[in-house]
Amino acid sequence: MTTDKKKLDLERLFEQNRSWIKKVTHEDPDYFSRLVDQQNPEYLWIGCSDSRVPANQIVGLKPGEVFVHRNIANIVVHTDFNALSVIQFAIDRLKVKHIIVVGHYGCSGIDAAMNNVRIGIADNWIRHIKDVHDKHYHELCTIHDQEKRLDRLCELNVLEQVVNIGQTNIVQDAWANGQDVAIHGCIYSLCDGVLRDLDSTITNMDELNQRNQRLLAS
Repeated sequence: MTTDKKKLDLERLFEQNRSWIKKVTHEDPDYFSRLVDQQNPEYLWIGCSDSRVPANQIVGLKPGEVFVHRNIANIVVHTDFNALSVIQFAIDRLKVKHIIVVGHYGCSGIDAAMNNVRIGIADNWIRHIKDVHDKHYHELCTIHDQEKRLDRLCELNVLEQVVNIGQTNIVQDAWANGQDVAIHGCIYSLCDGVLRDLDSTITNMDELNQRNQRLLAS
């Protein structure tokens, strides 16, 4: 790709930005002045980096109403200081009340982990998904359809991340201090746009331990 072509591609984004500004200010002249002071979200969304899963649009929230962290396959591990910093900022500074882990069916990161597809340095990241796969190996082996097995692993990955977040000292300290923080797991379908609750909400240590025990027993 030539330098001129790259500049044209970038200029297209700038043009679309200017068109978007005209559109939103025509519909709402105070849009930007109000947005400056609007970040007061109740929700922290932890989702996949997949470009087809835009957090605000899926749930119909405006900018400033949801705090977002995204990575490949919506993983939260206790050595990822990026994710941990986001969670702490959201809880301590923004006082969010809900942390929502959102996976999606057909996730290419989870597919790569399940089928041992080599990517490169990202292999080290999706190793965490292989751990989820190994933990639930016996259940997954009972699903003979490849697509359904992938979908179930996408769900199990979300459920594991809900527990991982609950096990952080950040969340446990918030609970100990009486802060109202709930962790939820959801899955999004690219086929129909529906966001589904995985019935995995935890709001305290007792619920966390019960959820973890159910995962261990599955």
